[in-house]
Amino acid sequence: MGLLTNRVERSEISPGDHIYTWRAVFTYSHHGYWKLFGIFVGGSKVVHFTPDRNRDPNSGTPSDSYDLVSSFPSSCSIFPDCGFRQPNSGVVLTCLDCFLGKGSLYSFEYGVTPSVFLAKVRGGTCTTATSDLPDAVIHRAMYLLQNGFGNYDVFQNNCEDFALYCKTGLLIIDKSGVGRSGQASSAIGAPLAAILSSPLKLLMPSPVGVATVTAGMYCMSRYATDIGVRTDVIKVRVEDLAMNLDWGDDGIEEVAENNDASDRQIVRS
Repeated sequence: MGLLTNRVERSEISPGDHIYTWRAVFTYSHHGYWKLFGIFVGGSKVVHFTPDRNRDPNSGTPSDSYDLVSSFPSSCSIFPDCGFRQPNSGVVLTCLDCFLGKGSLYSFEYGVTPSVFLAKVRGGTCTTATSDLPDAVIHRAMYLLQNGFGNYDVFQNNCEDFALYCKTGLLIIDKSGVGRSGQASSAIGAPLAAILSSPLKLLMPSPVGVATVTAGMYCMSRYATDIGVRTDVIKVRVEDLAMNLDWGDDGIEEVAENNDASDRQIVRS
């Protein structure tokens, strides 16, 4: 891995790694690409977070997210448990092949220096936060597979937020701002930087000067929202996560009733 790409080969990843790929998203209005993040748990399996298939599309989740869900195959001929999820939960277990689709494999970096973080042009590729040990990471991912991770939200609770929590156990106290996701921070940071830098056009008529300032503000906005430097984060045990996120007891009890039966459905490799 380097400054330009985090692409890796399958032989280079280990259980507990935070991986991602690019998936095509198509809607009636536009099409593009979105990063899909997950935790590699070994045995060619990945645990990741997607919009709940059973959730009402009118509830506020953009249609892009549902098109992303539909891009996964409905069945896998190699792994019988590929696609396993609890009812009304967006946390899903898939094989690595289905997770990647036709995309390449990338590894998310942890514990990078501020200079390396700022040098990365794209958001959602690294963090200054340090990762916990692989056993702790896998435990969180498998626990959330059985108990859910709340409702999917593109900006405040997405697949990158899920993977970052599994890796660090860190939770943001302030729920009114952007989540842990660097990808979401980039989506907000770029337009914000352009707006904030626009008054400087009066002082710097050169397009190069304005572009330089805008790029600098964009990088600093990403850095300020990085979970490794934020001061509004706390370490939360995965068993206490629902309480801290105010998910309520009803959903927890509903999922818990299915745990015993579902444990027998998961084929461990």
